[in-house]
Amino acid sequence: DVDVVSDGVDSFIGGMLEHIEEAGVHSGDATMSMPPQTLSPLMVSKIVDISNKVAKGLNIRGLLNLQLAVKDGDVYMIEANPRASRTVPFVSKAIGVPLAKIATKVMLGRSLKELGCVGVARYDHVAVKASVFPFLKLPGVDSILGPEMRSTGEVMGIAETFDAACYKALISAGLKLPSCGGVYITVSDADKPQILDIARELQDMGFCIYATKGTSTFLRERGLQTTTVYTISQKMAPDALGLMRGGDINLIINTPSEASGARRDGYMMRRLAVELEIPFLTTVQAARATVAAMKRARAGPMDVTDLGSYHR
Repeated sequence: DVDVVSDGVDSFIGGMLEHIEEAGVHSGDATMSMPPQTLSPLMVSKIVDISNKVAKGLNIRGLLNLQLAVKDGDVYMIEANPRASRTVPFVSKAIGVPLAKIATKVMLGRSLKELGCVGVARYDHVAVKASVFPFLKLPGVDSILGPEMRSTGEVMGIAETFDAACYKALISAGLKLPSCGGVYITVSDADKPQILDIARELQDMGFCIYATKGTSTFLRERGLQTTTVYTISQKMAPDALGLMRGGDINLIINTPSEASGARRDGYMMRRLAVELEIPFLTTVQAARATVAAMKRARAGPMDVTDLGSYHR
């Protein structure tokens, strides 16, 4: 997401928010970071150039929100909305500049140069947006994220580093991130290579790793210690539901598979996880960010500072 104010000649990019989740998850549900954490300076420069050209090409006078996707070094435009977006309040608080007020003055005839807002907003901290979901209050609703927006609120975590900001955001959104215990991992074949480093970090942190046969075998062959459990559809013990009810599992990483049985098992785990308030991660990207946040929390206390101090 990119939030821009334009006066038809110049532009001011207030925020470039990188989604933790991949494209396909509704932007209102996505966990976002500003500034971006994985984009190269060249890619950021390319996005700035695209944003300026679109704002000028559409003759925007006011706010513009761009939604872009990045793949293999190319930038794809999903949509350009000539209006304020839901991220404008978040961006404004993160950078200390009231974008809506600036945009209103521009719409009334002021130029961005007069207002001293041209180019890209500068700041030295990291702000992470996390969404708040109502799944606990809606029995039977699947908690997997997709193109349909499901969140009912959002929170901000702000700190000097991404890991600390992410931890603040996630716990503020209601996730009960564990400091010890067991982690259940079951991922699709395509995600197995990416989950290896995450699982290794969890083991180094002292977590016991439970996994289904395929994931467990993959991790064991690469030197990790795992406890193999049955899938729910096999109807044999131990399985994930029994371990969750017994308090052995405190975090779940499950990337959905195309197999119908895996989808059904995933739904049952997600639903029980909601009811037991166990954090449930359905993408490798979310797992990587969450584990990094948990690791930062174990490193020592984090300062809590008033928002204004970040903008002085």
